Amino acid sequence: MDRQTGAVDGIRELLGVDVPVVAAPMAGGPTTTGLATAVGAAGAFAFLAAGYKTPEAVAAEVADLRGSGRPFGVNVFVPTPVPVAEAEFRRYATRIAAEGAPYGLDLAAAPRTEDDDHWAAKLDLLLADPVPVVSFTFGLPPEAVVRDLRRAGSRVLVTVTDPAEAAAAADLGVDGLVAQSGAAGGHLGTFTPDAPPPLRPLPDLLALVAETGLPVLGAGGVGGPSDVRAALAAGAAGVLVGTLLLRADESGAGRTHRDALADPARDRTVVTRAFTGRPARGLRNDFIDRHEAAAPLGYPALHHLTRPLRVAAAGAGDADRLHLWAGTGWRGARAAPAADILADLTRTL
Repeated sequence: MDRQTGAVDGIRELLGVDVPVVAAPMAGGPTTTGLATAVGAAGAFAFLAAGYKTPEAVAAEVADLRGSGRPFGVNVFVPTPVPVAEAEFRRYATRIAAEGAPYGLDLAAAPRTEDDDHWAAKLDLLLADPVPVVSFTFGLPPEAVVRDLRRAGSRVLVTVTDPAEAAAAADLGVDGLVAQSGAAGGHLGTFTPDAPPPLRPLPDLLALVAETGLPVLGAGGVGGPSDVRAALAAGAAGVLVGTLLLRADESGAGRTHRDALADPARDRTVVTRAFTGRPARGLRNDFIDRHEAAAPLGYPALHHLTRPLRVAAAGAGDADRLHLWAGTGWRGARAAPAADILADLTRTL
């Protein structure tokens, strides 16, 4: 059996689809039910992003997507707070205060907010109204959560970034893994944000994670069909794409973000904690250059601190005060229907 046949069999068994390209969950707005519906209509699998949403909003999206009749998944952030001391938080809030001044924001006086993103309520929802697949990011869910979700009829996946994380997830009895390389856009799913794993090419990471014997989806740095082929050849059952869908017609990404992805002056991505206090990859901009060296770890406190600034900057077209999440394959992102983007990625398989 060749790798392509194996990938189709693997993705069908794990996710119930035949196209081995999966729409990654992109929290904060880019993932919409319209995007997920379009991906499903193209024969591929899509994740909804539960991160930063209320349980009620997640329930509404799940209900909306059920109407498509296609399999889909929901991604949930595992509460793995990275505490930041009040003094460190206040120092950083004061440092970045001038960034908010043009928008009438008093960032220096912002409260230090810690939360768990409605963890228990979202689990209750997914147990009461099961979806085909639930995936977790940022850490390991408790073993009882995995057991209960599987008993409810959901397949359970965990995002991992190195072999040790993969082995720990496998020990929980999950159905599969998402192997995310450091080339991925947005937050790195590492369990140890204070010491992220080394940057490995996705095929290399897939080969290491495959030793668990579980089905694996590859994610990170996918910029075109050759990256998809390389991941499948390395043993992936399928490949997640996020950045390549940011400019899709159905994406919820804002105009400022979309334009930055197409801006030839943006010449690189970097990993930063300046916006959220947790390592995340995005297009380099002035905010990162000014504050990265001084930014503490502190998630979700820094996320809540900078969120009003980022919302204001997005509305004003200010790409240099906005988190421009993007993976290393961002040059491949284009404005087109999601179905066309997926077709281009799989045409040569």
